[in-house]
Amino acid sequence: MTQSEIQLSTAPAPRARRHRSIAEKVSAMGQQRTGALLLLLATVAAIVWANVSSGAYHAFWETHMTIGVGDLQLDFTLHALVNDALMAIFFFTVGLEVRREFAIGELTSWRRAMVPVIAAIAGLAVPALLYVLIAAPTGQAHAWGVVISTDTAFLVGALALIGPRVPGRLRVFLLALAVVDDIGALSIIALVYTETFTPMPLLIAAVGLAGIFFTRYLRSGRGLVYATLAIIVWLAFLASGVHPTLAGVAIALLVPVYRPNRRDVEHALELARTFRQSPNTEYARAAANSLRESISINERLQSAYGPYVAYVILPLFALANAGVLVTPEILTAAFGSAVTWGIVVGLVMGKFIGIFGSTALLKVLRIGEFGPGLTLDRIAGGAALSGIGFTISLFIVDLAIDDEAVQNEARVGVLLASVIAFVIATVLFRISDAVRPDLETGQVLVRPVDPRRDHIFGAVDAPLSIVEYGDFQCGFCLKASGAIQEVRDELGDQLQYVWRHAPLVQQHPNALAGAEASEAASMQGKFFEFERGLFADQDNQLPSDIVRLAGDLGLDVPRFEKDLEGAEVTARVRDDMFDAEAMGITSVPTFFVNGRRHTGPYDAQSLIRALRATDETPAPAPEVS
Repeated sequence: MTQSEIQLSTAPAPRARRHRSIAEKVSAMGQQRTGALLLLLATVAAIVWANVSSGAYHAFWETHMTIGVGDLQLDFTLHALVNDALMAIFFFTVGLEVRREFAIGELTSWRRAMVPVIAAIAGLAVPALLYVLIAAPTGQAHAWGVVISTDTAFLVGALALIGPRVPGRLRVFLLALAVVDDIGALSIIALVYTETFTPMPLLIAAVGLAGIFFTRYLRSGRGLVYATLAIIVWLAFLASGVHPTLAGVAIALLVPVYRPNRRDVEHALELARTFRQSPNTEYARAAANSLRESISINERLQSAYGPYVAYVILPLFALANAGVLVTPEILTAAFGSAVTWGIVVGLVMGKFIGIFGSTALLKVLRIGEFGPGLTLDRIAGGAALSGIGFTISLFIVDLAIDDEAVQNEARVGVLLASVIAFVIATVLFRISDAVRPDLETGQVLVRPVDPRRDHIFGAVDAPLSIVEYGDFQCGFCLKASGAIQEVRDELGDQLQYVWRHAPLVQQHPNALAGAEASEAASMQGKFFEFERGLFADQDNQLPSDIVRLAGDLGLDVPRFEKDLEGAEVTARVRDDMFDAEAMGITSVPTFFVNGRRHTGPYDAQSLIRALRATDETPAPAPEVS
């Protein structure tokens, strides 16, 4: 060791620190929280408006507007414009997320995906059954679709407001569940609540959808072609009698999604450097186009439309649909209505029983994969929160119920159920945080070392263990690697060393890419060789540097680059990051010695003393049920 390293190892261990938690790096909670608040405000405004001036409220939303040229005209009320046109954009963004999750997201691994998929299916079926049992005598049993769907926007926003202290893995679970929930709800709208059906326009829609699929092969001008074909498909769905919002989902499922190609990213960087050296319009256009094309159109569209959906479309929908009269007469009728209570029981109890019950059964039977931090008490809070069935529930009220008085009763039921679900979820999350402090204090390793999953240097059955959460661009992690080598030199085969990822993406822009590249290298059996290569040159970890390192190590470079674009490397890094979040890791390197968190200096002798001190009292595996 150099003199500076000796000074470092004998001093209290400095660590690179996050300015924010890992969860904030892997999610966009701010937009979701704000969107949920706007949705809530719009709901309150609609109720107030409808009750202060019911006539004005309904007259405004029944205002007719005509769009067209010559004899080709479309006549809409403002209410229909919101529900049929603007909501098609909302369902388009839902479809984009569905497409992404199945292509490169949480639903690519069947063992991981089967838990939220089965929970979502149970969460669709049980509420519908409970509603039918309660509402059958009223003659409104056919409105069971009102209780099937969770409001994704409110779910994610409410989780950001009242969720547990470490919601990362629960949030991924609920998002995957909501995706399947949305697919089921949209399918039911198409199959059950389409009143008149004309098949011929769907042939036009099919041709338009085929055109959307092949648009990806155009070299330029794709945006205009996508927009034109999307409008044609939407009009065809409208003419067919199938609800036109489903056109948004159909279009979204055909939009390509892929992980950024490293060579495309590097090409974009080269064009940007060229523009900086010789700024002109041609280079500016080329650099901008290259940067844009390096990201899939699916993710670009999600980023572009997300704020409009959260801040404009969903609040407008609430304003147009949540105007429930709450006169004493209506409330009396609602509280005595089997439709109202069928909806409340279906959403609040049905969602909870379906989601929590099926998930608990899967855990007891050891079916599927549950990550650390995804405990049953957390899932209980998420299941309760899934009883917020706002957007699609109100949407189906208009489709399924013709009687205006019964519609008001149903809307009261939806709003009441959403409030009850929110309150129950809040209580469950607070109880969960109070009784499970072990996950937040992070004194025990939440995921025991698994030879089938972890990167282990040394004997897998070694009696002593060090698990490091680190970052390949962190200078302190580089220093710690020297200490780890000294520990291995002294303890030999008695020690197993495990590396897990906790990249500081804000401080180290290339850290996440390095982590994913190391996982791609591990698929060819050279994780630790790649790790040493990254540590040896921390200042040069651009895509071209990473690919060059792969070649220097003798990896199959085409296979390496293909693996980099796959979902598996992303999932492995993300899993480690969620584990780090669950244990409250806010700095790297962070060590777990024989399963317990190490505090203080991490020079070789300090680590050896900690290993020997904990050897006789190994840490128990954490309880995750």
